[in-house]
Amino acid sequence: MQNLRWTVLGLALIACGKKAEPSDANAADNAAWVGKENIVVVTEQELQVGPTVSGTLEAERKAVVRAEIGATIVVVNAEPGQAVSRGAVLARLDDSSIRDAWESSRSLVTSAELSEQIAGRELERAKALVEAGAVAERDVESARLAQTAATAQLADARSRMASAQKQLDRTVLRAPFSGVVSERPVSIGDVVQSGNTLFTIIDPASLKFEGTIPAEALNGLKVGTPVSFTVAGSALKGRVTRINPSVDPATRQVRLTVGVPNEGGKLLAGLFAEGRVATTTRSGVVVPSGAVDRRGIRPFVVRIKSGRVERVEVELGLIDEAQEQMEVHTGLASGDTLLVGGARGLTPGTVVRIGSPAEITGGQAATVPTRE
Repeated sequence: MQNLRWTVLGLALIACGKKAEPSDANAADNAAWVGKENIVVVTEQELQVGPTVSGTLEAERKAVVRAEIGATIVVVNAEPGQAVSRGAVLARLDDSSIRDAWESSRSLVTSAELSEQIAGRELERAKALVEAGAVAERDVESARLAQTAATAQLADARSRMASAQKQLDRTVLRAPFSGVVSERPVSIGDVVQSGNTLFTIIDPASLKFEGTIPAEALNGLKVGTPVSFTVAGSALKGRVTRINPSVDPATRQVRLTVGVPNEGGKLLAGLFAEGRVATTTRSGVVVPSGAVDRRGIRPFVVRIKSGRVERVEVELGLIDEAQEQMEVHTGLASGDTLLVGGARGLTPGTVVRIGSPAEITGGQAATVPTRE
């Protein structure tokens, strides 16, 4: 009888053990499948926050070469896009009438120099005769006055020649510094007047980025603040070099200037640029904004831990609206796996598998990157 009792008890235990196996299998079969596009891994990185700024690239060094006299252009040596060195001749103006005036002034200088030399010798002769008692003292005074007048005439002739030389020099237009010709609105044969623009020279190695930011975003902004921006699809970094001391009363915007490195001269003046001033920079645990639910009293994320879903409340720090990233002070660590998108609606405690049933069927089971 006792043997029969032990036999029945053993059969009952065996039956209980057999029921446990389907239970585990059902839990695995009922696991929620989450696509890889619905998970993100928490990282520790640098986060920058600040106002956005947009504008155009301009040359820091730019010179407009203008005509200083009215004349006809007879020679043009530079074309738009051509590199020129400092002092290079860009163009020549007709100098025929100016050169005639210069030649005349040079002749006057030569004549005045001879007159001044003769007057000087006459003065020395008069002095010698006075010492010998051959002439009166007034003859020396007259010679001295003649010599003074000759010196004055020579100075006047030299001044006229210098003025003519300046006018002659103005017929030759030279590059003020080494750079590239960006504009040339004239051609050979054009008659220009004083003040007309003939060339625009820029230094492509010294570009600047000018833009505006709201006056409310000035907190933390100073000369030297880093700026990250995008030009023609390329990401670049610069620094604030100037901040306008006044606010536009109409737009409440403040203009600032950013120095732009242009190694190799790949960037061009006039390109549109858009960037952000990093008024605050901090390193820490960063998550995408889409992983954080801020609709409740306290923000939370949905994390995968040990293959199951759990809800974790977090304390947020810096929020980068432009890059859609957030800093998390507490609740998470680098390497944690979070759910995003529709997967955030999974009930806490749900078993999660990453991938799809087809991957398991094909023998490619995905592993869940979680922190224990």
